[in-house]
Amino acid sequence: MSRTAVYSALILRTKPSGESNRDIWIFTAEEGILRATVFGGPKSKLRSHAAAFHSGKMWIYHDPVRDSRKLSDFDVLSWRPGLRELYERAMTADAIAETILTSHGGGGNWEISLTLAEQTLDALENANEEFCTRIFIFFLWRWAALLGIQADLMHCSRCSTEITIDKNMFYSDHDNSPVCQACINTNSSRNYFQISPGCRRWLLAAASLSPDELSRYTMDSKTLREAKTLTQTVLTGALGKRPASWDW
Repeated sequence: MSRTAVYSALILRTKPSGESNRDIWIFTAEEGILRATVFGGPKSKLRSHAAAFHSGKMWIYHDPVRDSRKLSDFDVLSWRPGLRELYERAMTADAIAETILTSHGGGGNWEISLTLAEQTLDALENANEEFCTRIFIFFLWRWAALLGIQADLMHCSRCSTEITIDKNMFYSDHDNSPVCQACINTNSSRNYFQISPGCRRWLLAAASLSPDELSRYTMDSKTLREAKTLTQTVLTGALGKRPASWDW
């Protein structure tokens, strides 16, 4: 039985290992998150290929005795150099990578999760500062759907009433679910933040868009703040912590 497996993979993180090696954390369509070692000095072609956010076909050798893996070959299909050309792009890409790692690859549907991650990074490569934030909000919202925790923005979680799209909804991290104005009035002791009609419309539209289609839908600064607060609150509740990379 061959000890070398071939993966469709995206490198999420790299870290020096010893004097000349490197550990990499990769997201694969076949087995989710894996860790492998890249051997070779600074002049190694394989080492230069094994950089964060490169993706393609990867050959990994598995040693079952040591339960360790090493990168044998890497056919890079997407290099994404633009992610390194703007601070906001680089920080957003790091935040996406940490979200994937912290949530263990999205709960098991790795092929769909990997496709979402790669499409998001592709759209991010040419994004300006403001659009980086929009792309990150989009990613968190879609990632919440993959984890099965995306909030229902059409119905009150407490009374089940359907809320028309022109009305505000409200969210509390204590309940981890959106509620209507009437239910807030009966439980006013908790702190809620607003989900405006504009925020609801944008997130409902984003649920069926690809990242490169986001420019079709405008987002003012107020809507952006609300959507960012909501998506980060939803994911924080699921992950049990707020990743440090989100605060860029």
